[in-house]
Amino acid sequence: MLTFTKAILCAVVLAKYSIAAPAVGSSAPASSLASTAFASASSAVSSAFASASSAASASASSAASVSASAVASSASNALAHSGSTAPSSTSSAPPASETVPFASDDPNGPLWSEDSTSDPEAIRDTLGATVIGPQNIPIALQNPDLLAPPTTDEGSVQNAKWPFALSHNRLQTGGWARQQNVDVMPIAQSMAGVNMRLEPGAVRELHWHKTAEWSYVIKGSVQVTSINSDGQNYLGTASAGDLWYFPPGVPHSLQATDDDPDGTEFLLVFNDGAFSEDSTFLLTDWLAHVPKEVLAKNFKTNISAFDHIPSRQLYIFPAGTYTHVNACAAPPADNAKAVSDPQGEVPSPFVYHLSQVKATQLDGGSVKVVDSTTFPVSQAIAVAEVTVEPGAMRELHWHPTQDEWTYYLEGDGRVTLFAAQSNARTFNYNAGDVGFVPASFGHYVENIGNTTLRYLEIFATDRYQDISLNQWLALTPPDLVKAHLDLDDDTIAHLSKTKYTVVGPS
Repeated sequence: MLTFTKAILCAVVLAKYSIAAPAVGSSAPASSLASTAFASASSAVSSAFASASSAASASASSAASVSASAVASSASNALAHSGSTAPSSTSSAPPASETVPFASDDPNGPLWSEDSTSDPEAIRDTLGATVIGPQNIPIALQNPDLLAPPTTDEGSVQNAKWPFALSHNRLQTGGWARQQNVDVMPIAQSMAGVNMRLEPGAVRELHWHKTAEWSYVIKGSVQVTSINSDGQNYLGTASAGDLWYFPPGVPHSLQATDDDPDGTEFLLVFNDGAFSEDSTFLLTDWLAHVPKEVLAKNFKTNISAFDHIPSRQLYIFPAGTYTHVNACAAPPADNAKAVSDPQGEVPSPFVYHLSQVKATQLDGGSVKVVDSTTFPVSQAIAVAEVTVEPGAMRELHWHPTQDEWTYYLEGDGRVTLFAAQSNARTFNYNAGDVGFVPASFGHYVENIGNTTLRYLEIFATDRYQDISLNQWLALTPPDLVKAHLDLDDDTIAHLSKTKYTVVGPS
C-alpha cells in the first residue's frame, strides 16, 4: 500500500511535471495547467488517506494538512519559474542540431595513390603522426584508407580485401592455380575463388566438386565438356568475357584453346567459403587408388589396358605429354563437336556468352546482370559486371539477403562497408583483388583512378537483388525523409524514383 510520505512526494513531482512539460498540442493557459496539476496532486493525497488504517487517522489528517500546503507552494513555485507564456498550439521534434551535432564537412578522400612519389604517413588533418618505424611503402600506397582512414570510419569491420598476388600459387607443367578462401579472408564464409591459367592446349583434368562451379573467362578461350546424371553430354567454348557453370557433382573438363597464343586465364567461384581447390575429385587421382583388378572388371577389359594410367593425380597437364601411342591432348579444334550421345545433349547449356550481351548504359558507367532468369542452369550463382567511369561511383546500396564476392578486373576502386552499430571501414581495391560485402551491409564503389573501373559482383543465389538508397528515400514520404535528414525541398525533389546503379560525376 502507498505510504503517506510516498504519496505526497509523488504528488509534488506530478505537479511540477505537469507544468514543466505540457501535453503536445495543448492550448490551455499555464494557470489552468497548474490548477489541473494541483487538483491531481490533491486527489492522489486524498486516495492515500482513504486507504489508510483508522488507527492512524488523526496523525494522517495532520500530515495531510501540512503536505497539502507543501504541494500548493511547490505548484506555485513551478508555475512562477515556467513563465506566463502559453505553449504553442503546434509542436514538432527538435532540430537535428539540438539532438546530435551535424555531420562534419571535413574532406575525407584518399590522401595518395599508388603513383604518389612521397612516402605515405598516418596523418589526416590534425589526427595521427608520422611513421618512424619500418614501413612497406608499396602496400601502404595501395591502401591509403587503411593507413590514414577517413574520419567517417569507426568501430570494427573484418578485413574485406584479399589480393590474389598474396595467395600461394600451385605451379604445374602447362599452367598454375591460386585460391582465396576463409583461410586467408575469414569474413568470406559463403564463397571462395580460384584464379587459374592454362597454356594453349593444356588441360584442367576431368573432375567434379561438391559445390557448384562458376567461371568468368578473363583472357583467351576454354573448351568445356561435361555430362549430367541422365547421361546427356555437352561441349562448348567460353571466350573472354563469357561464363560457364556446372552444378554440384557434375563432372567436367577444361582445356585452353589456341585462339590466343597465350592460352587462357579465368576466374572460378564456388558457393562455399571453405572450398579448397586441393579437395577436388580428380579422375586420375581416383583411378590411381582403385585396384587394377577392379578397374578391369568395371570396364570389362584386361588389366593390361591400364598399364599407362598415372600413379598420381595430373591436375593440370600440357598438350602431348604422354608417350603412349593413343595419348593425345592437342589444342581442341574450333569446330569440335560433342561425342554422339544416345541420350542427347543437356537441356540447358553450361556456357553463357556474356561477351555478346549488350551492356545497359548508365550515367557514369554500365552494367550486365546474369542470373537464372537468363542463364537457367546457373541456379546457385548470379553476377553483375559493372563499369564505373573516372569520377563516378556505384551508388549507395545493399543486397538484402546475399553476400557479395567481388573481383576487380581493372582500375582503382574505393569501398566503405557500413556494418550497423556505428561500425564502418573503408578499403581500396586494384585489379586482381578480391573484395567481400556481407549481406545487408551498406556500401558504394567509387572510381578513384583515371581509367575505367571494371569489376564483378558475384552472389551465391539464383536471382540478383539490390536496394538503392536514393530510390528508397525518393519513394518514402518527403516529410519523413526531412525529419530524419533535414534535407531541403529542392534536394528531396531531385531524389531518383528509379535506380541509378552507377552515378556519374557531378
